[in-house]
Amino acid sequence: MQAREDGQPGTPTLAQPERRNAMTLTSGLARRLNTWWQNSPKTTLLMPAVLVVLLLSIFPLIVSLGLAFYQVNFVKGGIQFKFVGTDNFGRLLSSDPTIGLYQREFLGRFGELSLIQWVILAAFVGVMLYMMYQYVTSRRRKTFGVILRTIAILFATALAYLVLTTLSEDGLPGSLVVTLIFVGASVTFEYMLGLGLALLVTQELPGKRFFRVLFLLPMMITPVGIGFLFRMLTDTLMGPLAPAWVALGLANFSWSSTGAGARIAVLIGNIWEWTPFMFIILLAALEGTSREQIEASLVDGANRFQLFRYIIFPAIMPASTTLLLIRMIEEFKIIDMPNILTGGGPGTATESVTLHAYTLWRTLDLGTSAALAYLLLVVVTFIAVVYVNSIRRRLLGDNVQ
Repeated sequence: MQAREDGQPGTPTLAQPERRNAMTLTSGLARRLNTWWQNSPKTTLLMPAVLVVLLLSIFPLIVSLGLAFYQVNFVKGGIQFKFVGTDNFGRLLSSDPTIGLYQREFLGRFGELSLIQWVILAAFVGVMLYMMYQYVTSRRRKTFGVILRTIAILFATALAYLVLTTLSEDGLPGSLVVTLIFVGASVTFEYMLGLGLALLVTQELPGKRFFRVLFLLPMMITPVGIGFLFRMLTDTLMGPLAPAWVALGLANFSWSSTGAGARIAVLIGNIWEWTPFMFIILLAALEGTSREQIEASLVDGANRFQLFRYIIFPAIMPASTTLLLIRMIEEFKIIDMPNILTGGGPGTATESVTLHAYTLWRTLDLGTSAALAYLLLVVVTFIAVVYVNSIRRRLLGDNVQ
């Protein structure tokens, strides 16, 4: 403590060596921060985005995983959390009626496979085993790869059996099978229609610029608006197309009278909504195709089919694989169209897994809703990984491990 000149005690100060050490430490830290800022601008600029992703994506993912193992009760004055282990998953997967309260709604009702369905299942398993045989006998075989492919074959076979047995005559599809139907049918038709429209507007046709804009109109409408639009169009009594339905003798027809009809109605609306997305991406890929190769192929006598098969399609293949993956993942989260158009009915004929999870969340069954979301995550991850690996091998050749 140093004394002031007037004889009064002063405030305590650092000794000279301590002060020099503090100043050296501060200057060294400032120098390192300045060096890091100058030498790693990419990291500095990306850090805010990384923090936002961690906050908005990773943190809720971890919290929802914890909820999947708890029973959440809203009581007066707060919330009670009770650890229940895997009981929430048992409600969705267990065949015991006292445990699997939502098993039929999620997996469906199993029926007896017909002869044709057994043949389809056997052919599917045969294709899987043949692909496994090709990998085992190849030079790029690895033990870990064999284990992963064995698990993939078992999982794919279980999904195929689930689809076939719930779609049998005495079966009833659950929300998982309904979602798989939506994904398979929607992505397939969206890609085919989008590619066809893209090929059409790349031709020298009158008014093609007008149609380029026209085909994009569904993307400018909100999903809720499209849902209500098709809800009116499918109304055979009061909708704007009611006179046409009456003229066709379908005044008493209802799309939601059968599960298949309701699913077709949802598919039509969903395909109409998302085909423009496929169209615009594929159009950009087609316009980026080398014109020199196309003209050289035409000079060499190639017909339209050969031109598309050997020149155009390989050129748009990278964009197509990425586009299909994006739409496949997005389609697994379908909720707006079945919720607005049919409410998931009749029964659960058009209830997707996401709509099922949303219904459980609305009834405050947060634990089972989180468990259902993670089961969907497992299915999506499995299908996406298998798709990416199979496509990657075809694009890069047999040298891919």
